[in-house]
This record gives sequence, C-alpha cells and structure tokens, in this order.
Amino acid sequence: MQQNMTKGSIAGNLFRFAGPFLVSSFLQTFYGLADLFITGQFNGAASISGVAIGSQVMHMLTVVIVGLSVGPTVLIARAVGAKKKEMLQRLVGNSICLFSVFAAVMTVLLLLLKGPIMQALSTPSEAVGETAAYMVICFLGIPFITAYNVASAIFRGLGDTKSPMKYVAAAGVINVGLDLLLIGPAGMGAAGAALATVLSQAISDILAVRALFRMKDIVPARRDIHFDRDIFPDILRIGVPVALQEGVIQISFLAITAIANGRGLEVSAAVGVVEKIISFLFLVPSAMLSTVSAVAAQNAGAGQHERSRQALFTSILFCCIYGACVFVLCQFVSEQLVSLFLHDDPVAVTLGGQYLRSYSLDTLFAGIQFCFSGFFSAYGKAFYSFIHNLISILLVRIPGAALASRYFPDTLYPMGLAAPLGSLLSSVICVFLYIRGRRFWIPAAQEQEEHRSSSF
Repeated sequence: MQQNMTKGSIAGNLFRFAGPFLVSSFLQTFYGLADLFITGQFNGAASISGVAIGSQVMHMLTVVIVGLSVGPTVLIARAVGAKKKEMLQRLVGNSICLFSVFAAVMTVLLLLLKGPIMQALSTPSEAVGETAAYMVICFLGIPFITAYNVASAIFRGLGDTKSPMKYVAAAGVINVGLDLLLIGPAGMGAAGAALATVLSQAISDILAVRALFRMKDIVPARRDIHFDRDIFPDILRIGVPVALQEGVIQISFLAITAIANGRGLEVSAAVGVVEKIISFLFLVPSAMLSTVSAVAAQNAGAGQHERSRQALFTSILFCCIYGACVFVLCQFVSEQLVSLFLHDDPVAVTLGGQYLRSYSLDTLFAGIQFCFSGFFSAYGKAFYSFIHNLISILLVRIPGAALASRYFPDTLYPMGLAAPLGSLLSSVICVFLYIRGRRFWIPAAQEQEEHRSSSF
C-alpha cells in the first residue's frame, strides 16, 4: 500500500513510516541475537566467538546491500512524489538487474575469500572451525538476503513499510524454532545457527517478492529488465556512496574486532557480544536514515523542500532523545545485558560491560549523522555521507581503538569511546555540509524570502 508523505503532519508521516520499518529491522537483527543467545545456551566460547565473528561479516554485507538499495528507494519515492508512474516499472526492472549481478558476484567472491577473511580478523584458533562453517552456509544464502532487501527497498520507496514487516515477522518465528532444533538437539553449533538464519531469510524473501509481483502498476515488463542508460547511473549515483559509507563503517567495526581478537578469546567473545547488542540499539538511528531518505525524497519530488527539512530536524530531535536515554540506561545495566549471552564467563562479562558502557554513547551521535545521511541521499548528495564517514574512520575510529587497546590493556572502556568520538566528528562535518549545500535543498527564491523575513 502506497503512502503519500507530501501531506499531513511531518511527525505523523515519519512515525507511520518508521514504526513498521523499525519492527522489521528489529526482527532481522533478532536473527543474529537469537543465534548468539541460543548458541551460548548449548555451547562454549569457541562457538559463541564463531557465530559473533561470522555474523558480523554477514551484517557488513547486509548493510552494504541496504545502502545500495537506497538508490531504488529514493528514485521510486521521488517518482511517486512527482506522480511519474510510468517510471516505476523501469526503476524496478533496473533494480532487479543490478542486485542479481551483485548477489552472484558476492556469493562467489566471499566463498573464495573465506580463509583470508578469518585471518584478517585474527580469528582465535579455537574458533576457526565454527567460524568457517557459519560463513560458508551464510555466504550460500546471499541471494536470499539480497532479494529480500531489494523488495523491501521498493516497498519503502512506495511509502509502504508494513508489508515487509509482516513477512519478516513470520520468518523470525521460524528462525527461533530452527535455532532451538539445530543448535540444541541436533548439536550443529555455529553451522546450525547459520542454517536457521538462511532458511528463515529464504522464507521472508519468497513472501516479499510474491507480494511485490502482485502489484501490477510496478511489475516490470520484460523490456524493462535491463541496464537502462537513463536510469541505471542514477541508481548507482545515489546507492553506491551510501553502500560505501556503510561498508567503511563496517570495515572499521571489523578492524576493531580484529584488534580485540588479538587480545584473546575472552576479549573476542566480549566484543562480539557487545557488537551484537549495539547493532540492536542502532536499529532506531538506522531506521531514521531510511525514513528521512524516503520522506524527504517524496517531498523533494513534489517540490516541497520545507517539509523535507522539517523531516530532517524532527528526526534528529527524536534520535537525540533516544540516544541519551540508551546511554544513561547502559550505565546501569551493561553487565546484565552482556551476561545474557556469556552467563558462564564472568571475566568476559566484566570486559563486555566496560565496552558497552562507553560504546553506548554512539547511539546519540550516530543518530544525528544518520539523519543527515538520509537527507543528503534524498537530494542526490549521497557522496557527502561517504566522505564524512571515511574521514571519521581514518582519523578517529580505527586509530582510537588501536591506541586504547595498546595503552589500556586491562580495560575495554577507553576502546569503546572510539566509535562515538568518530560519530561526533561525522556529525560536525554533516552540519558543515548542510550549511554549504543550502542551494540544493532551499531553492533560490525561497532562500531570498527567508533572508528578507529574518531581516525584519
């Protein structure tokens, strides 16, 4: 069902869009959390570390796919806002071509690079077998992950976030059931966790794609399924910078994981668990990125730029409130959260609590830069997002984690500050880019009128 976000309350549109999307994101993240939690109930640190490392690699791939799919989401939303229905089938057809090729290439490439990836992440020797089994099964499921996320991106462009929510909800229930069966009685360890995830994603994929192809207005004809020189470059121009942004962020996470893995199995397990918890806490900022990009794109397509800017600032306010609450809460319950996954390893629980207590500050600063990234994407300036994230990663995140690990070997608290400090730098750069780029989101005539009004 399409949602017209060019009318009515901005806050209402944002939360009607973000609510179902947030639930869908929660359920997808729940896959990884369920894998890790159930693995921890039946297995030791080696299996936990294997699932944590392998799922982090898969999370990196997933967020890159989601980033790349921002291209179709924004262009479809702009077409809906501008009432250019004839463009929808061409956009969907080009998206199918792009992501089919992407899925095939990534499946083969990652299977070939499995060994070097584990080596680059300094995988503890005790966890190599479990990590390898998890990765191979998940890599074979890449086509399912890709297809589902592309279908969801198309739905989001149409303003519909409820449909994907229903499909992934069904898959989430199946995932937990399969986890309990394959990890518990079947004793498959990390391989069982991976198989449960892939089978669940395949189900959500089938449901989403079937529903999408029932919508006759957007189902592409055979002639639309090709690389259109008038459309394909625009999809890449918006999607590639966002995918690169997400990719470099995840590379920084993997680099930090490698630093932690080099400090032993207990630190590896602690950092792996906290990364999972953080990925859950980041659902709200991530949801607002996609929400701002869709809402702002529809309004930009309709020429309602003031509504686009209202969507940005309303989302930033909400993310700041959310981030502050999460940070305060984590100061009191960090060890308790980590102990849910590492109940029989008190040293790892203590280390994880230190790491989460400082890392949780990132939910505040990341929310600000995520909202700006969504806004920039809506106006075709997704490259801005890649630039500010690359700068923060190279100058703060990775060097900060390395230095903290070297000079504070007995605690993970300083290491956890690297990410929020990086996001703070990104937020400052975003404000600068927003001010410098006013001509893109404030038309000249409107800017002159605002200048006259401010002079009285």
